[in-house]
Amino acid sequence: MIGVYLSGTGNTKHCIEKLIHLLDETAQAVPIEAKEAVSLLSKHDFIVLAYPVQFSNAPVMVRDFIRSHADIWKDKKVLCVATMGLFSGDGAGCSARLLKRYGAKVVGGLHIRMPDSVCDVKLLQKPAEKNRKIIIEADRKIEKRAEKIRHGKYPKDGMRLYNRIAGFIGQRLWYYGKTKDYTDKLKISADCTGCGVCIPICPMENISVKNGAASAGKRCTMCYRCVSLCPAQAITLLGETVIEQYHYDKYMKE
Repeated sequence: MIGVYLSGTGNTKHCIEKLIHLLDETAQAVPIEAKEAVSLLSKHDFIVLAYPVQFSNAPVMVRDFIRSHADIWKDKKVLCVATMGLFSGDGAGCSARLLKRYGAKVVGGLHIRMPDSVCDVKLLQKPAEKNRKIIIEADRKIEKRAEKIRHGKYPKDGMRLYNRIAGFIGQRLWYYGKTKDYTDKLKISADCTGCGVCIPICPMENISVKNGAASAGKRCTMCYRCVSLCPAQAITLLGETVIEQYHYDKYMKE
């Protein structure tokens, strides 16, 4: 067993590592952007694919990864794990349908609610204690599902027709344009100090420093790493102002 994931602020990384270690203590989870990801996946028959849902869709980076490495999925057992802030519809089902085109044997889907990492939209912010409770509940769900998986009973979150309808009507119908391709909407304000923190953490290598300040390209995958880790809070995406930065590791140490 091996896990591969896209994680912006640590939510998905935490969930997949906890899940696969409960299933196999020796299992490894690798980030989707790692150079060795494809070669490692090809050596395993069971793959756990995890990512954060974006407007009831799989991130375009995840979909591109599946398509670009179509040959590695044939006859592989795959469990799709989707993390979400509130609503996902068929978040896991989106990648499951694509994987099946390339011969994967999708065994199930798991949706896990985690704190919302979109830190530049005030409406999505929650008190710290409430977010901690969400994480505790997420851990409990992972533990329960892992126990069932060990007995051959896989969850089917996001896999059914009504999930697909809910995901389409609930979000994709209205917001498909936001997830159709990479976005060029990343905004970097004049508060940027040119420190370069955002450059190595971008999974798409979409940010560079020009004339002493960070500059964004047109291939943002909306993972929110740079927004959440910018020391100057100079980067935004959906909103105009950073309300409260979120990162799982830092947050759980508070």
